[in-house]
Amino acid sequence: ARLRHAITQRVRDALPGAAGTVAAALMTGERGAIPEQVLEAMRESGLAHLLAISGLHIGLVAGILFFVIRLGLAGCERLALRHPIKKWAAVAALAGAFAYLVLSGMTVPTQRAFLMMLLVLAAVMLDRNPISMRLVAWAAAAVLLIAPESVLSVSFQMSFAAVVALVAVYEASVAHATLLNRERLPRAAVYLGGVMLSTVVAGLATAPFAIYHFNRVALYGVAANLVAIPLTGLWIMPWALAAFVLLPFGLERLALAPMGWGIEGLIAVATFVQGLPGSVALLPAMPSWGLALVAAGGLWLCLWQRRWRALGLVPVAVGMLTVALVRPPDVLVDGAAKVMAVRAGDGGLILSSSRRPDFRARTWLRRMGQDEDATPPNGAAAGFMCDGIGCVYRTGGHTVALVKHRAALAEDCGIATVLISRVPVPRRACPGPLAVIDRFKLWREGPHALWLTPGAVRIESVGAAVGRRPWSMQQRRGRKQRAGIFHSAPARSPTRPPIAYDPVGGRVGERAGPENWQTPARSPARSVLADQ
Repeated sequence: ARLRHAITQRVRDALPGAAGTVAAALMTGERGAIPEQVLEAMRESGLAHLLAISGLHIGLVAGILFFVIRLGLAGCERLALRHPIKKWAAVAALAGAFAYLVLSGMTVPTQRAFLMMLLVLAAVMLDRNPISMRLVAWAAAAVLLIAPESVLSVSFQMSFAAVVALVAVYEASVAHATLLNRERLPRAAVYLGGVMLSTVVAGLATAPFAIYHFNRVALYGVAANLVAIPLTGLWIMPWALAAFVLLPFGLERLALAPMGWGIEGLIAVATFVQGLPGSVALLPAMPSWGLALVAAGGLWLCLWQRRWRALGLVPVAVGMLTVALVRPPDVLVDGAAKVMAVRAGDGGLILSSSRRPDFRARTWLRRMGQDEDATPPNGAAAGFMCDGIGCVYRTGGHTVALVKHRAALAEDCGIATVLISRVPVPRRACPGPLAVIDRFKLWREGPHALWLTPGAVRIESVGAAVGRRPWSMQQRRGRKQRAGIFHSAPARSPTRPPIAYDPVGGRVGERAGPENWQTPARSPARSVLADQ
C-alpha cells in the first residue's frame, strides 16, 4: 500500500491535472482523485471500463512484455536457435502481470484477468490452445474460492459476462478468422474489425447488468471504443510500462509526458461522445428475476455448441422486456422520514426537499431511470404539496401524509390513508389511517415503499426484505416483518384545507388559499418550529 501511494504521488507530481489522475488510475488503480466530470464523461461514452484495471490492462501488460522480451531474445542468434525463447518470454510476462496485479490492489476483475492470463501463458509454455471456456471456469472457480461473496458484485457479473461471451464468439468464429487470414486482409483492418466485434459483444453481454445496477446504457460506446481502445493499447499502456521501468531512476517524466498526451486524447474522445445527442439511455431497473432470465439464457447461448443454442435468445428477450413490466413504488420514504419521494403521472419522482438530492434521493432517481440533475415535475400538479411541518400526497383515492412536526398530527390523522411520521405516534391516538409508519417503525424496519391501488395499499420495507438475522431488529422482536397489504374503506374527504404558514411563528390560519402551498422541489416553506 505504501508503494502504491508513493507511485501515485510521483505520477501526479510529474503529470498534473486530470491526465495525471487518470495515469495514476491506470498504473496503481487509485481512482479517487479523478475529477467527477471526467468520470461522468467516461461513463456516458462507454469508456469507464478503461479506468478499472481488468482484463484489457492485464492483457496489454502481459502482451507488451511478452512481445518486447521475445523480440529482444530473438536478436541473439544462439538463444533463438537453441532455446525456447517463446516460453521464456511467457514466464517473464507472467511475472510482470503478477507484479501489476499486486500493485493495482487485486480487485475482483484484476484477479479474474490474472488467473485467466496465468492459464493462457501456461498453455503457451505447454504448447496448448490458450483460449477456451475451461479458462473462464478455472478463473471463476478460483475467484469464488477466495471470495465467494463476489458473485453478487457488479464487477464479477459484468467481467465474467463479457469474457464468457467473447470466448463463445471466438470459439464460433475460428474458422472464419482463418479464412480472413488466408485472404491476407490488411492487419489494420483485421485489428479494427476485432476491436469492433469485441466491443459489440462485450457491450451486449454487459448491457443487462448495466441496466440492473446503473440504469443507463451508453449508445455510442462502439464508436468511442474504436478510437479509445487502440489509443490505450498502442500508446498509453506502452508508455505506462516504460514509466514503471524508469521510476527507480527518477526518470518517469520522460514516459509520463507522452502518456499524458494520449490520456488527454482519451478524455477528449469521451467528452465529445458524451456531448452527442442521446448518448445515454436512462432506464428503470429490471427486477432480479428478469436479470436471472437474461443470465440463464446467455449461458445457454454461450455454452452449447449445437444449433439449439439459439433457444437461449428467448429467455434473454423475455428478461429484457421485464424492464417495461415493473411497476415502481408510488411513495418512497427513507429510514428517518427526512426525505420522501412520490411518483408523478409521467413516472418521474418528486422529492420533498428542494435541496440538492443526497445519496438516497439520487439512488431513487437513478433506479427510476430519471436524470439526477433534471428539474422534477411540478408537485402541485401531481397532487403533492408541502408546508413547513408536513407534506400530503393524493392519488387514486388515497391520501399519504408525511408528518415532520407534532403540530400536523391532529389534522393529518383525520385525512390520511397512510400516515408517515418522523415523530412517535401512539396508535390509539391516531386510529384513522389504515397504516401508521412512525419514527420507531422506521427505526426498526428502515426505508419503506408504498404501492397505491384503488381500494388497497401495499407496503414493503427493507426490514421485511432482510428478514430475521442476528443483527437485525426483526430478530430482536422475535418475528419476521412481512410486506403488508391494507384494504381501504370508502374514500375519505379528498380535500385538505391548505394552511397558511408563517416562517417565524408557525401556522397562522386554517383557511388559506392554495397560493400558500409551496412545491418542495422549488421553494419549500421553512420554519423555526419545523427545524427544531
